[in-house]
Amino acid sequence: MFANLAEKLQETLRKLRGKGKLSEKDVDLALREIRLALLEADVNFKVVKDFIAGVRERAVGEEVRQSLTPGQQVVKIVHDELTALMGRQQSKLNTAGSPGVIMLAGLQGSGKTTTAVKLALNLKRSGSSPLLVAADTYRPGAAEQLQVLADAAGLPCFRMEGAGPVKICQEAVRFAAREGHTPVILDTAGRLHLDAAMMEELKEIKAQLKPAEVLLVVDAMTGQDAVNAAASFHEALGLTGVILTKLDGDTRGGAALSVRAVTGCPIKFAGVGEKLDALEPFHPERMASRILGMGDVLTLIEKAEASFDQQKARELEKKLRRQEFTLDDFREQLQQLRKMGSLEEIMSLLPSAQLPKELRHLSVDEKQFKRIEAIILSMTPEERRRPSIINSSRRRRIARGSGTTVQDVNRLLAQYAQMQKLFKQMGQKGFKQLKKGKRRGGFPFF
Repeated sequence: MFANLAEKLQETLRKLRGKGKLSEKDVDLALREIRLALLEADVNFKVVKDFIAGVRERAVGEEVRQSLTPGQQVVKIVHDELTALMGRQQSKLNTAGSPGVIMLAGLQGSGKTTTAVKLALNLKRSGSSPLLVAADTYRPGAAEQLQVLADAAGLPCFRMEGAGPVKICQEAVRFAAREGHTPVILDTAGRLHLDAAMMEELKEIKAQLKPAEVLLVVDAMTGQDAVNAAASFHEALGLTGVILTKLDGDTRGGAALSVRAVTGCPIKFAGVGEKLDALEPFHPERMASRILGMGDVLTLIEKAEASFDQQKARELEKKLRRQEFTLDDFREQLQQLRKMGSLEEIMSLLPSAQLPKELRHLSVDEKQFKRIEAIILSMTPEERRRPSIINSSRRRRIARGSGTTVQDVNRLLAQYAQMQKLFKQMGQKGFKQLKKGKRRGGFPFF
């Protein structure tokens, strides 16, 4: 996400940080590089122009001239302006009403149906009882797709054969009121392109249902096309927000940085993966920090808290104190870490300055996790509990059983031994620091 843009902005700002004094020429040179980086990222031209003007006005003003660290002050200004560009504060979902209605709109192929299920699952985990509504009567298999995804997520889905979209939505709201479901999420029909008939139908649904939210689902990978579509939808429907999909893909990021400024509509959620739980609330300040390499530790903590079992974490701490950390524990920690997402995603949330240079663009082979699990599962319970008994013949048997090599088995056992040594060196002082970190919202040990 924003890989090229982030790299160029960080490199430009890194040059400024090293200067003890900044001239107007230094600022203009940096802003020229920032302008090019934003344009290459497919950010709207007018948005870039206004952004650069806003940064320059502050960067050549008194707050920078009087600063003891002018380079750092300019970085702060760029961060503030990026945050403002994307909306300043998180815009929360409005589910007012009984039942509250959330209407999703978008072009075909934007990921609207999948996003409807992701949003419903997100709300369910927050304590709501959402109802999904298959209101797309045009695309073949649209209702079936929504039903299959809803079943996979354990969510109710309302379908009605032989009726038009408006009638389906009306009956769904009545059903939700009877059954106690709220909110009602309408998966409306998309089109390959904008047309008058599509807009009229959406306008009628909005007029009849009076939704608390009208959210446009846009594909971040379509760049300026996404922004243009958002502007057209907003003019016709009066959008209350946007959900960006595929922000984890090979996207230049222009849509995320332009859509708020062009439409005035806040970005409420971002899709960051294919899994049904890969939908995150959009935090402008956190996103600005990621782009500038400052990390996003708050999101990392939230992912850890959602993924790690606190009871198991306490049990693990006791085992570490007694130096009873087994290969089964090692495998369990790997599984919990994978629930947080890919290692690349996790590392993207850490401040780049704290990562070794060779790790910043590390591509991690997820198959390695499966290989490690296969090796551990090919061991006997006693071998997993006491790896010291694994001799050469046992290593050959484990390698054959896991479909790996003896070298792979040796590598895993060496890593495990290093971890054991680390835990032993930590002693009581280390565990006190660990508990202190947990109280502050830190991470379980891995």
